[in-house]
Amino acid sequence: MPLLEIVQTRRITAMIRLDETTASQIDQYAAFLHATADEVVDKALAYVFAKDRDFQDFLRTPESAHVPPSLRVRHFGKEGAAHEAVKDAAKRPNGSVPGHDPVPTKRAAGVE
Repeated sequence: MPLLEIVQTRRITAMIRLDETTASQIDQYAAFLHATADEVVDKALAYVFAKDRDFQDFLRTPESAHVPPSLRVRHFGKEGAAHEAVKDAAKRPNGSVPGHDPVPTKRAAGVE
């Protein structure tokens, strides 16, 4: 029997908007923990989801299986289509990426 159990998890990349204060505190908390901002956001959300009894009750309802997605997830094709879209955006005058909100934000956190 191995001494370590390695659990492979599927990671995605998504863009979210945060209040500037929240983004700063994520960076500060990550520094405090010697972790990445992605790890702080992932673990903080997992903690909240696990502790919220009303949310846990909701997850047991049929309604929870039919929630429309609202998170902006980057989908990567075989040739890295998302990477190419971002690279191509640098060539556009306004730097926009097709299919992405062109409104500039002061701070966005990626969730992998």
